[in-house]
Amino acid sequence: MRPSAIRLLNILVPIKRAVDYAVKIRVNPEQTGIDLNVKHSMNPFDEIAVEEAVRTRERLKDVVKSIKVVSIGPPKAAETLRTALAMGADSATLVELPDAIIERQKDGVDVVIMGKQAIDDDAGQTGQMLAGLMGWAQATFASKVDVDAANKVATVTREIDGGLEELRCRLPVVITTDLRLNEPRYASLPNIMKAKKKPFEKLTPADLGIDFTPRLETLKVAEPANRVGGGKVENVDQLLAKLKEAGITAKRA
Repeated sequence: MRPSAIRLLNILVPIKRAVDYAVKIRVNPEQTGIDLNVKHSMNPFDEIAVEEAVRTRERLKDVVKSIKVVSIGPPKAAETLRTALAMGADSATLVELPDAIIERQKDGVDVVIMGKQAIDDDAGQTGQMLAGLMGWAQATFASKVDVDAANKVATVTREIDGGLEELRCRLPVVITTDLRLNEPRYASLPNIMKAKKKPFEKLTPADLGIDFTPRLETLKVAEPANRVGGGKVENVDQLLAKLKEAGITAKRA
């Protein structure tokens, strides 16, 4: 998919409905996955992505034509999309595959901003895979984003082990967000009410001609064993004695 022909940017933000960050994760009784009968909310990194999209429009004013959000998940994911609309997104789509959604956008997509990872599985791979599938530029773990619509370039600062790295990417581009990029705003009650009137599209895999049959099977999920409490020693001799009791001995070089 090519970027927009005119110089009005269209921003797409994929978001995920995940178990709320404050909930203690438990394995379900069947040991087939985690217990999902708990509070869910927008993945925090995706919330940062929505905030950055809105801030980009506030900086560039009329240059940004639209901000669309898309979610992968069950019908309840609609609530998460409504939250994104209340934060400032213009329209939403609920369906399974984000790359198919990009192909459907009539006005094209110039920038995809998404969380670097989801807090439920911590895979941290969706942004990179999407960029690879689309053949687009990518900038991961962004701590600062600056879009130059006139020159079709995005300048992204990202955190690396040695400090900061600055990337210049030609549009279209996939950007994944880090925690220090911004602090998401709260959705006010008036904006929550307005969000109910914004465009909301629902699609099924059949609408997109997609076979979404699972290719992986989870055999078993189990909680880690409880950690055994440690102990304190008074001196080195006691430490050595404890190590010997545990069967740990020094080897000669």
